[in-house]
Amino acid sequence: MNAASPRILVIDDEPQIRRFLDIGLRAEGYQVLQAANAEEGLALAATQAPDLVILDLGLPDREGHEVLRELRQWSRVPVLMLSVRDAESEKVRALDLGANDYVTKPFGIQELMARLRALLRDRLVAEDPETAPLYDDGRLRIDRLRREVHLDGVEVALTRKEYAVLSMLLAHAGRVVPQPLLLRKIWGPTHAQDTHYLRIVIARLRQKLGDDAAAPRWLKTEPGVGYRFIDAPQT
Repeated sequence: MNAASPRILVIDDEPQIRRFLDIGLRAEGYQVLQAANAEEGLALAATQAPDLVILDLGLPDREGHEVLRELRQWSRVPVLMLSVRDAESEKVRALDLGANDYVTKPFGIQELMARLRALLRDRLVAEDPETAPLYDDGRLRIDRLRREVHLDGVEVALTRKEYAVLSMLLAHAGRVVPQPLLLRKIWGPTHAQDTHYLRIVIARLRQKLGDDAAAPRWLKTEPGVGYRFIDAPQT
């Protein structure tokens, strides 16, 4: 197994479905995380930073719609909904709440894999460094095409890791980026739990940008979860 292969989180209360998906996904080279209920699924989504979530609508502790609504408060991870409900209204509701695709049970594994590949491709495009390449609020200017950062007109010298963290937070401006996702994308899959790396880099970024952790203008810590780039002045 390639350690850098995409990580798929399956949230489904049916053991046979989880086994079926586990076998099929691993055969395609994916890493697989499993949760049998909403609480466990949300916890894994927050701590393990999956690249895609397969979410069943009918969970024992909470409706899949509720899980999706909560997940979308802090994550843009692609979500593929699974359900035995094939009514158009159910699909529309899920998509309106932020699902990226909807598959009705029973389903064919090849069709599911094709949909997963499409969603993962879309995510790569969305996270392209050239997306929204320029940020300028009058004080801080980040040019992601030139890889330059200026504060009050003066260029700020950042290390590669400092720039990578700042750029990734900016790419998800206004949303929490979980610590494991930052660590996996910037330091590699084997460092997903090395949160001290992030603390050091965030502290250096704040020092160089003159950003106060107690009253942040740009870099906000979400305790126990991750970090957020504040995309508008806080009043």
